[in-house]
Amino acid sequence: MKSLLYLCTALSVIALAAWAYRENHLTQQAMNERRALEREIALLSETISIQRAEWAYLNRPDRLRELVDVNFEQLKLVPITGAHFGEIGQIVYPLPAPRAEISDAIEVYGAVEHLFAPSEPVEQMP
Repeated sequence: MKSLLYLCTALSVIALAAWAYRENHLTQQAMNERRALEREIALLSETISIQRAEWAYLNRPDRLRELVDVNFEQLKLVPITGAHFGEIGQIVYPLPAPRAEISDAIEVYGAVEHLFAPSEPVEQMP
């Protein structure tokens, strides 16, 4: 009986050791994946900040003004002033769509009467 108890204990220790090794391996793998994702996020964040800096550099007002002046013949761009905007009263709103007339209507009331009829007869109030 003692040998059976020792055997069961040894087998359970071996099984627990295998389980602990597997869990440790999975944890290490997950931590490595997390580190790789963090590195990728940092790289993408740096790339985005570089692109924002390039965009800010390319959208400098003095640079854009020079480009407009150089390409005035093709683009015909002029500065925006208050005269370019209209008044609210000048907005043309679309007319409402005409309603379609229903012709040849079919009365359907017998087919759904049972849906709205009470299940028990209702007594009339005097």
